[in-house]
Parts: sequence; C-alpha cells; structure tokens
Amino acid sequence: MFKPFSLNIRGRLVEYVRPAIMGIINVTPDSFYAGSRTKSDEIGRRVLEMIADGADMIDIGAYSSRSGAAEVSESEEIDRLAAGMAALRAVAPDVVVSVDTFRSSVAKAAVEDMDVDIVNDISGGDLDDTMFDTVESLGVPYMLMHMRGTPADMQALTDYPDGVTAEVLRSISVKLRELRLRGVNDVIVDPGFGFAKTLEQNYRLMADLPLFAELLDAPVLVGISRKSMITKALGVEPVDALNGTTALNTIALLKGAQILRVHDVKACSEAVRIVSMLPQS
Repeated sequence: MFKPFSLNIRGRLVEYVRPAIMGIINVTPDSFYAGSRTKSDEIGRRVLEMIADGADMIDIGAYSSRSGAAEVSESEEIDRLAAGMAALRAVAPDVVVSVDTFRSSVAKAAVEDMDVDIVNDISGGDLDDTMFDTVESLGVPYMLMHMRGTPADMQALTDYPDGVTAEVLRSISVKLRELRLRGVNDVIVDPGFGFAKTLEQNYRLMADLPLFAELLDAPVLVGISRKSMITKALGVEPVDALNGTTALNTIALLKGAQILRVHDVKACSEAVRIVSMLPQS
C-alpha cells in the first residue's frame, strides 16, 4: 500500500510517513465546485480549518481548469494569488503550499514573491514550453500531471490506441526523465483523473494506479475530489458527491496513493486514519 516519501522544501527535508492530504483553496469565482471558491477575507479561516482537520499541504489556484471556464489574464491570475497567499501566510506561515498554474511566469512570481513551495502544473509543461526551465531554476518540487490539449478541448482528446494506462505512463515517464536530467529530483506524478479521460478511462487508471508508483519511482498524487468520474457514476451534482469522493479516495489509498488532493479535508483525514489501521503485509 503506502510507500513513505520525502520532499525538499526550500532546503528542508520533509518526510511523509503516511498519506499526505492536500487541501484545495480556489481564489476564483468559477471553479467547478462552488464550495471551493474562496474570497480573500475567508481564506484564513478556511486554511486554519483545513490544518486543524489534518491537511499537510494547501494547493492554491487562481485559474479554473474546468471545461468552459472563463479566460484569466496572467496579471489577474498573479493578483488573485498574491491576495490569497497574503491571507494564507498571515495565519499559516509554515504550511507547505503548492500553486496550481500552468504558466511559468505565474509559477516564478508565486515562488519568488509569494512564499509558495511547490509548482502544480496541470499540463505537465505542455501549455508553457518554458515551464521546465523555470522549475529547474527555481529549485522547487514539481507536480507533473497528465493532460491533453487545454481545459476547453481536452474531452475531445480521449483516444488512446494503446490503452489509457500505457499511454499516460509513457507520457509521464518521458517528462519525468527530462526533469531528472535537468536536476529536478522532487517530482510528484499525477495521472490526471478527469483531464482528457472518459468515465471508463478514469476507472481503468484507478484500477491500474499501483503501476504508477511501481514503474515511475515518484510520489503519486490522486485528485478526484467531487469530480465528474464520481458525479456521472452516481448521477449527482458536485455538492452531493462527498460520499462518493470518500469511497474513491479510500480505493486510491488501498492502491498506493501517497497524496490526496481534496476539498473536504476532515472526511479525507478519517479515510486515511481508517486505512492506516490495516496491518502492512
């Protein structure tokens, strides 16, 4: 099941001996799950609540990646993040924070000017060809997710002739090799559930999740919180998808997920505690 891992966070080695929980803070007006949209004056309270509930990390984003979301300029994304990070660091100066962005300029500003620790790139470098250069120069951990196309057209790009698992693994492994050759050793891999995958492909990836840790030798992040692979399967809206999310997060844990990215930290923390009660074979 779980394999311990460590990350170099600004020269400090942080070790994770149980699955890590990453709480989501969206400083956007249009994220797919309305409950995650957070105004600046609410961020401090939400962050403290997440930490109290068991969050090990916070992921902050200012550009919605849902299909059909409005375009956000680079300057607006930076301004939103700056306000959000100021509110976050005011109450949690030491918590590990990742920035959810596919723009290298935003990643650079977030790390250098806003005290962000990790870059979380949903496009795995595909939407900005200078992202790998930027992460290399910044010297921070990088979250490498699989996606095809853009949030606007990704669901038209779900043809995987060799099978979704084989092709996602191949894509990630090629990029992982390039990053490691550049000296970027702290890379977290994310199969990209819900991004350029059909409902059936998402569940195929979940079934094959152990292969990612086995073949890639990198911490594996799973982000399925209230996503369409749950809502479509159950015929519910995101607001009613907590039970399904907890069930699927539990499956991910049993299949070796090392980081869970979630909206609902308390429910996820309880799932981690329950799964951790199982004896390691």
